[in-house]
Amino acid sequence: MRPSLRRALTFWRRSIQARVVVSTLVLSTVVITAVGWYLLRQTRDGLLENRVDSVLAESATEVRDAEVALAGAGTESDESKQLRELAEPLITRGETRGYGVVLAGPVDDRRRAADGVASFTPGLDLDRSIPASLEARLATVGAPLAWTYTHVEADDSADIPSGPGIVVGAQIQLPADGRTYAVYFLYPLDEQEETLGLVTQGLLTAAVVLLLLVAGLAWLVTRQVVTPVRLARRVAERLAAGRLQERLRVTGEDDLARLATSFNQMASNLQRQIRQLEELSRVQRRFVSDVSHELRTPLTTVRMAGDVLHDARGRFDPGTARAAELLQTELDRFETLLADLLEISRFDAGAAVLDVEELDLGDIVRRVVESTRPLAEQRGVRVAVVDADRPCLAEGDPRRVERVVRNLLTNAIDHAEVGGRDPGVVVLLGSDENAAAVAVRDYGVGLEPGESAMVFNRFWRSDPARARTSGGTGLGLSIALEDTHLHGGWLQAWGRPRRGAQFRLTLPRHAGGSLRRSPLPLEPADAESRHADEVLR
Repeated sequence: MRPSLRRALTFWRRSIQARVVVSTLVLSTVVITAVGWYLLRQTRDGLLENRVDSVLAESATEVRDAEVALAGAGTESDESKQLRELAEPLITRGETRGYGVVLAGPVDDRRRAADGVASFTPGLDLDRSIPASLEARLATVGAPLAWTYTHVEADDSADIPSGPGIVVGAQIQLPADGRTYAVYFLYPLDEQEETLGLVTQGLLTAAVVLLLLVAGLAWLVTRQVVTPVRLARRVAERLAAGRLQERLRVTGEDDLARLATSFNQMASNLQRQIRQLEELSRVQRRFVSDVSHELRTPLTTVRMAGDVLHDARGRFDPGTARAAELLQTELDRFETLLADLLEISRFDAGAAVLDVEELDLGDIVRRVVESTRPLAEQRGVRVAVVDADRPCLAEGDPRRVERVVRNLLTNAIDHAEVGGRDPGVVVLLGSDENAAAVAVRDYGVGLEPGESAMVFNRFWRSDPARARTSGGTGLGLSIALEDTHLHGGWLQAWGRPRRGAQFRLTLPRHAGGSLRRSPLPLEPADAESRHADEVLR
């Protein structure tokens, strides 16, 4: 598509004023065309009706005068002389008044006027000027006066112009031989045609002027409405960019002024709410950070005491020894929770940074699988890795990527179906020219509709009554999502009830690159087949 056409289409899509003006012009053009066509038709019909009435009256008068003249001549005159005395006055008056005359016949000969012509106005083309239908109507003796529209054909020597016309036919009986002849009067419509042309030109001029006026009025009216909307859009864009002090200028008391007032009130309320939320968020981040740091010192002391008790548990009675073991387990979880809270506070404060280097996702996955093997054996879950056809290389922070993969894998082991499908967890690797991906698939309880977006919320659990086998803190997936966003990647979840779940991590091959697609599908290929097996069972 050419740039000029692309710019025109963009302007058309974005400009309400242009669409309103063009729509108004189109509708106005349709209305003006319909009205103009109706007026022209009425004008044409009126001109033709007046002309028809005039020529019929004039033709009837000519025929009546000719019959009176012939009746005075009697039957003693010669036939050719009577025809000449009949035709010459008619032709002469026709040349004077601007119409043509054709005297033909006798009508009982059944011949065309051009074949049986007695006399006619010089320069006329009789074959084209006199319609055969009219000749047929006058072929019977005693036929009344008749007329029809025609196209008068005449050469340059004729006194009448070529063009549309009216032909009137009548019968006259010649006393000399007692036979009936046909006389045709050809009246051109050049004056009516010229009048209609002037009317058409006037209507076209008026239509163009009216359309220009309508376009100008539509532009002015829409400008009064669109201009405040555009100002509101600019202010809204500034508000969205963080300039919360921007406001609309209010002038007048009309609907647009009231809209501007409401917009300013909304902006003020939003500014106040955003500032309150920012203050609350700042206080929350400060609280989490301070509490996390303040807890380190007492936690270190409790950890030392717990280690002493745990090491000496062999000398305690069974109840005290069990309490020392539980204390050690909870201290481990407390330390993990404290570390996660500190990491979350760094994300909230925007202090998290990447230590980017070239990494292989396959090596990271195998290292994480090996480190989580005791947890998987404790749960009775086997973990399988499906390698890609090519190395899964990407640029990223190895520590953060490994933490994401570990969170996904421990979460899958924790929710895998014990004693079910073997392997219980499948890790897939994939890559292409622009991205590398890891997908972790389990066949456990799965996710309910809508939970795939909530699963990354802090402290969210699909089943609050379910025990955490891995001793998680509820912040693992949230931290994994933040780590993924730092890399400019995607972390997505898919799940169905009783059909398991799959989490997919997608990273760009190069730091700072953008993702368009993932090398691995989000919905696993065996989802439908597993569902079919369950239905059959």
